[in-house]
Amino acid sequence: MQSEFKVKAYLVGDRLIVWDHRGASELYRNGFYGRPMSTGKPKGVDVDSPLILDLVEGLYLMEMEVIEVYDQYTGRYIDVDELRSYARRRIENFDLKYVVYRDLRGRGYVVSTGIKFGSDFAIYRYGPGIDHAPYLVQVKRSDYTIDSTDIVRAGRLATTVRKSFIVAIPRIEDGRISYLLFRWFKV
Repeated sequence: MQSEFKVKAYLVGDRLIVWDHRGASELYRNGFYGRPMSTGKPKGVDVDSPLILDLVEGLYLMEMEVIEVYDQYTGRYIDVDELRSYARRRIENFDLKYVVYRDLRGRGYVVSTGIKFGSDFAIYRYGPGIDHAPYLVQVKRSDYTIDSTDIVRAGRLATTVRKSFIVAIPRIEDGRISYLLFRWFKV
């Protein structure tokens, strides 16, 4: 995503807020980044309200040189390393989640938070309001052992919301990510 100007985002707790409506609309229109403050899921690609970004997508946009981040209360500029360090303190397994987010965005998917589905990410082919997210992704450490309870929980969750469930297992040491897709069917 290329921009003629860097969008300013302000760090407030665990979120970044883009107060400028023009910048918010540009971010949402060019990749469905963030969630408009005025509505859960707009019906079009233009938004006319502030935009809320989570820390994972905020760091991604900083690394892509699309946004600049400032402290909401002091106005102080926050660089990439400081935002990454802050996110690591606020989000469990942040580095693993970030690697998966970056990989999925790099593959052309629209990635949004999956918190309302009880997962780390909801994955869209085209974007919110255009299609439904066909996948839910849960990020796990490479030493994670899946058990039958996890499989049943994933199956119930995914079938309830009509989505496929994916467990993403990134290996930081070699940069590889394994994706395990669970599909449910009736017999």
